[in-house]
Amino acid sequence: MRFFLVISLALIVNIIMLLFFYRRLKDKKSEVKLQREEYFEKANLLKADLEKEWQVIGAFRQKIISYNQLKVLVEKLSVSMSLDDTARALCREVSKLFGHGDSTIAVYVFDQHTGELGITCAERNSKVINIRSKRGDVFDRWVMKTLQPLYLEDARNDFRFDMDKVDEEEVRPVRCLLSVPLMVHNKPIGILRMDSPVPDRFSKEDLRFFRTIGDVAAVAIENALLFDRVEELAIKDGLTGLYLRRYFLERFDEEMSRHLRKEKEMSFVMIDLDHFKKYNDTFGHAAGDIVLKSLAAILQKVFGAPGNLIGRYGGEEFCVLLPECGPKEALELAEHLIKRVEEEEIVLRREKTHITVSAGVASFPLSARTKEDLIEMADQALYQAKRKGRNRVCAL
Repeated sequence: MRFFLVISLALIVNIIMLLFFYRRLKDKKSEVKLQREEYFEKANLLKADLEKEWQVIGAFRQKIISYNQLKVLVEKLSVSMSLDDTARALCREVSKLFGHGDSTIAVYVFDQHTGELGITCAERNSKVINIRSKRGDVFDRWVMKTLQPLYLEDARNDFRFDMDKVDEEEVRPVRCLLSVPLMVHNKPIGILRMDSPVPDRFSKEDLRFFRTIGDVAAVAIENALLFDRVEELAIKDGLTGLYLRRYFLERFDEEMSRHLRKEKEMSFVMIDLDHFKKYNDTFGHAAGDIVLKSLAAILQKVFGAPGNLIGRYGGEEFCVLLPECGPKEALELAEHLIKRVEEEEIVLRREKTHITVSAGVASFPLSARTKEDLIEMADQALYQAKRKGRNRVCAL
């Protein structure tokens, strides 16, 4: 009996100890589970931190790539002097940076004389193209009006623009677009634009990079405009806007060589204002300048066809070179000039007056076979017109 009692007590003690160990084991499992959850949470946090780090590294890497690309762009633009060369280099490099073969890159610049926006260069797939909207379309007008960048994911879904009008202005389809105003000292000088017929072709990140390109491009284009202006002053007369004698004669040599090789006709016209001293003595030298500018404008209207060269030979003498133009056609143009000048009404000191000119025409190879002889023959024809009473044209 006592034995069974001892056995029972021992069993009870074992059961109590088992319960105690079971409870400890259960608590330990709970603790391990909690620690494991904490480890998982820490691992997830570390993973998230690593992903953020990789994103930051990726962003820095992209910035490095972008800055390297901008460096190349700046180098390309820095060796381009004229506006045409700068615009072409800009289009070509932007095309390389974004790499979309279906995209059109265009550069619009304000004309220094008329103040109107005009196309300077347009390229697609690294090839120069001809676009219909020479002075910009509704998108360009919006950029110029607001002086803000424009980003369109899909032009068809943008309420700001009437796509029917866009389709009338431009044949090529425009769905996605990036456009930035080119600003220098808060003054707009043009627009840099890229458009695609594919919706969602560009992103907002592309727009940020495009704006940076626009800042670089604006400085390059301003420098190109200044370069072109200096070049123009070097070869054109400041008063009349016609070619200076030195540059005119250089071009004359080139044309003479070309016509000799091709055995083509060419004509040369010398023009002189009749009684020019009278206008200076009567109305003053300022009035004389008005007369010279008025005649220059008429010369550009009469002889302004592509390829013709119009220059100020000296004082009140002007000259015109007419490539691939025979003596008959040259004489007709000169006679038309005489008539236009005589009909032109000029106001000098509130007094209406008229001017006249005399002209001499000589042609290659009929009159002469060298530049010097051609000038000499035209000069003799001019003096013949003077001797015959002025306000006329003579040809030799």
